[in-house]
Amino acid sequence: MTHLKIGDKAPEFKGLDQNGEEISSENYKGKKLVLFFYPKASTPGCTAEAKNLRDNYEEFKSKGYDVLGVSADSIKRQFNFCSKNELPFRLLADENKNVIESYGVWGPKKFMGKEYDGIHRTTFIIDEQGLIEDVITKVKTKDHTAQILVKSL
Repeated sequence: MTHLKIGDKAPEFKGLDQNGEEISSENYKGKKLVLFFYPKASTPGCTAEAKNLRDNYEEFKSKGYDVLGVSADSIKRQFNFCSKNELPFRLLADENKNVIESYGVWGPKKFMGKEYDGIHRTTFIIDEQGLIEDVITKVKTKDHTAQILVKSL
């Protein structure tokens, strides 16, 4: 779905996190980042993915990576999702879909025979220079950390 590929410069972004605090790509300059896009907070697949990343967050940190989740959910919904699941990383509330669209993860989807527009679950691994190291489009929600560690770290 996304037009971005390995070696591309990651699009810059700015928005509000689950606490209503501004967050931008500037926060991650000189750092490595696991940037994951998910369809909707508190749904079973998104919860499984977030918990898998949460449970392995210290391993990401030990390898120099930070983690940031992005969806089109409101700040309040992101806050509730983060609190309920004790997520140690920030979640960007991209209600206007600026970041989602700049990363090319918004588009047509099918579920139970219905077509609609939505977020394609996608993870970007971004290096210290802001270049994309990897793009994971076939995310295994319950084992996403292994996908990332095997391919990138």
